[in-house]
Amino acid sequence: MAQRIEDYALIGDCETAALVGRDGSIDWLCWPRFDSTACFAALLGTADNGYWRIAPTGAQMHTTRRYRDGTLILETDFEGPGGAVTLVDFMPVRGAAPDLVRIAIGQRGRMRLRMELVIRFDYGKLVPWVTRAEDGTLHAVGGPNRLVLRTDVQHSGENLRTIAEFDVAAGQYVPFVLTYGPSHKPPPHAIDPGQALKQTEHFWRTWSGRCNYAGEWSDAVLRSLVTTKALIHRPTGGIVAAPTTSLPEQFGGPRNWDYRFSWLRDATFTLLCLMHAGYTDEASAWRDWLLRAVAGSPAQIQPLYGVGGERLLREQELEWLPGYEGAAPVRIGNAAHGQLQLDVFGEVLDVMYQARHNNLAPMDAGWNLQTCLVDHLTTIWEQPDEGIWEVRGGPQHFTYSKAMAWVALDRAVKSIEEFGLKGPLDRWKALRAKIHDDVCEKGYNKNKGTFVQAYGSDQLDASLLLLPLIGFLPAEDERIRKTVAAIEHKLVVDGFVLRYDSERTKDGLPPGEGAFLACSFWLVDNLVLQGRHAEAQKLFERLLALRNDVGLLAEEYDPHARRMLGNFPQAFSHLSLVDTAYNLTRVRGPARERGTRDKQHPA
Repeated sequence: MAQRIEDYALIGDCETAALVGRDGSIDWLCWPRFDSTACFAALLGTADNGYWRIAPTGAQMHTTRRYRDGTLILETDFEGPGGAVTLVDFMPVRGAAPDLVRIAIGQRGRMRLRMELVIRFDYGKLVPWVTRAEDGTLHAVGGPNRLVLRTDVQHSGENLRTIAEFDVAAGQYVPFVLTYGPSHKPPPHAIDPGQALKQTEHFWRTWSGRCNYAGEWSDAVLRSLVTTKALIHRPTGGIVAAPTTSLPEQFGGPRNWDYRFSWLRDATFTLLCLMHAGYTDEASAWRDWLLRAVAGSPAQIQPLYGVGGERLLREQELEWLPGYEGAAPVRIGNAAHGQLQLDVFGEVLDVMYQARHNNLAPMDAGWNLQTCLVDHLTTIWEQPDEGIWEVRGGPQHFTYSKAMAWVALDRAVKSIEEFGLKGPLDRWKALRAKIHDDVCEKGYNKNKGTFVQAYGSDQLDASLLLLPLIGFLPAEDERIRKTVAAIEHKLVVDGFVLRYDSERTKDGLPPGEGAFLACSFWLVDNLVLQGRHAEAQKLFERLLALRNDVGLLAEEYDPHARRMLGNFPQAFSHLSLVDTAYNLTRVRGPARERGTRDKQHPA
């Protein structure tokens, strides 16, 4: 049922999102929130698991699509021998109820379209009870959920599907509106689809108009920023890593995870990305979400939370879904929320430091929380953890995790020195030096001449590319140069970066995944810091070429199959793209490590 991952586009209302295929089929939608149950789940199963398709009936059809400039309004053009139709898909910024609007607009001649609506609540499992009201609206009810379809097109039920066929002539405008509401309340009111389209376009154009990036990659940067905005939960400020679950890291493989949550690891990337582009309101909302989410006992900090700050994210498998192209199991929830990941302490302290450095309004309670987190970190930093990649093979002393513990102490020290905050400065400075020495001694393999994935290991890890970016060591340090060179030699396949060393399959990829796109952007950042500007720009443009026809990126890429892998679209990939574009644009003014940025040019 599902198409290639890169054949999908994103629409959303800043509270949830849907994936629309090139064939006019919406195969994934969770309502009313990103992490709610799906009512369309064909992406991870079959047609019986729910979808909504509007497409021509003819076989010979030419299809193109695009977003309206600076918006999340998708336009898909269907052209055939007898006519041409544009299908406009969008989700208005939420008013009284969540809506999804689809409008078929005749452009030339006459074309016959077919609509198929298959609603299946609870991730494709529950067939709803469907009735037709006196005014012709369709009501689908199941458990706590209700969907209402409003359209002037005549439709009928057929094999637990709602079907319609209709003609669209040049100049004709045929709207469909699907609205969500709780089943125990009265049906949500109708909206004017034409007015909703104008309001939605105004919202996105106004937001996009605030972007301050003016470099040569402005289209790619703006599309990534719009995508990031779409993944920010507007009521709370939390950002989901992706709007999907269980899109595989390897076709047919078992590494299928739920990414509809907010990771602390994304904190600094998100904050700086938004502040770079001039979006201080969103940056402040994310900072405030972060403080609320981690509030409580420092010993209970988690690597990830629900978009509202929820902590209980129990992982379970949905056995009735066969998975994307058979990649099972399909999972909801994420057991990684219970892992110890030391790097998140560094991210939290770093994002608060960067917020102060970039003149976001300070919060007194925030510093109190930070000092508690640092005090707790001083008691646990020597423990092994599960690391940045959330491995499930047991804790280790990961080099990057220890380096991020150093970041936590470094940003705490700088916060006292630069902003006059109160804290045990001498004690924290001493521990900062101790952790730095520990990483340089135990995370560096003298025989290989490089930093390695974990203490005592001889394996490389792409997270080591972040060492100069976080300010742990300068890019010109010989140990960093040799580490970057080794990663270029050992972890690069067809120009793209793998996450870590492992046994390779015959196509050169590690078993279970493709090349990790964020890591590839980190390599570009390192090339910039080393002054290798031509190489950096060449790799960046190769990465941009991986985007699909509407500018979206997944988590990973299979360079041999030439297909995207992993959850889609992936915030980490788009945040990294924006950060790297700013670094490249500032070649004339030096890129700066996260620990030593100035106020005018954070990078």
